[in-house]
Amino acid sequence: MKRIFKSQTVAAGLAIFSMFFGAGNVVFPLQIGRLAGDKNIFAIFGLLVTAICVPFLGLFATILFNGDYKKFFYRIGRIPGLFAILSCMALIGPFAALPRCISLSYSTLKIFMPGTSLFIFSLISCIVLFVLAVRKSKIVDILGRFLSPVLLISLAIIIIKGFISSPSAPALGASSVGLLKKGFVEGYNTMDMLATFFFSGVVISSLMAGQKKSADGVPSKKLIATVIKAGIIGVSLLGLVYVGFSYVSSFFANELVGVASDSLISAISIRVLGPYGGIIANVAVALACLTTAVTLAIVFAEFIQKELFGSRVKYSFVLLITLVIAFAVSNLGFSGIMTMIAPVLAIWYPGLLVLSVLNILYKLIKFKPVKIPVLATVAIAVVGHLIK
Repeated sequence: MKRIFKSQTVAAGLAIFSMFFGAGNVVFPLQIGRLAGDKNIFAIFGLLVTAICVPFLGLFATILFNGDYKKFFYRIGRIPGLFAILSCMALIGPFAALPRCISLSYSTLKIFMPGTSLFIFSLISCIVLFVLAVRKSKIVDILGRFLSPVLLISLAIIIIKGFISSPSAPALGASSVGLLKKGFVEGYNTMDMLATFFFSGVVISSLMAGQKKSADGVPSKKLIATVIKAGIIGVSLLGLVYVGFSYVSSFFANELVGVASDSLISAISIRVLGPYGGIIANVAVALACLTTAVTLAIVFAEFIQKELFGSRVKYSFVLLITLVIAFAVSNLGFSGIMTMIAPVLAIWYPGLLVLSVLNILYKLIKFKPVKIPVLATVAIAVVGHLIK
């Protein structure tokens, strides 16, 4: 057993799970479970395609480029590639994922903080995030090591107890095809594929230590096999959480009518664990959100400072602007943020999926066409959104 947990592959798999899984990801399986009721199998299948299979495809594509996201994106041209990188960074930074973490933290804790507005909570959160991120405090790493097991244990208890003690899922009369489509679209909203291109390089770099690359720059078969095994471990754990939470939410569908999507985790944890157990789970989720927010703020600020300004601007100034933007966007609330970015994700995801497939084919069989297929896919997605 000790050898299993010391395995480099298992360790990398757990790291991939942590990389993909943010506390905000809990919202979407809970949301589709509530909508689906007794037909949850269709909704969760759709979500697993875009929230599990697509990010894994992105991970595989990234490993073929040794974790170098510039080489990955620049295959469509330097200018389009740079625009794609900036767009993805903006989405996982202050315009979507970062403020979403803040907003979800507020929604999770507001039941215990009567009278505290989102404005005040966001302001205090951004000040704390700045203090932690400007010095890249080790507190974040400590919190991460402590919170990860607490969060996972809390989620596991909610899922297991939810399956044991919950009522049967009600029949809601929703269309199976409609639920499949709904789950498919909600999978985009996790934004895991966007994060894959930038964060998987850390895991890949760790696994590449001591490994040899082939002459054409493609990683060794041993390294590719290791990443695939680690990826399977990571996405399997993620899939179990998604499936578990969607079903627990489907069991309580009738009781969750009218509950805001970002408050579902709070409502369900209290129903399943009781008020005291619910407090622990909600605090763990909220702190995990804020810990993730620190990482996102650092990654985005460092990228802008180094890549856009060539380190000519102070990191602290870029970080401040990043958090000012995040503060403004977070006050839209979770649903407001999702309304703003959902069209962007619906347009970008198909293009990124096609780019990943074509980059894989390029590395494996030297299939060169890429610019026209990717740009055509994005154009079709734009037209489809406009006429919808």
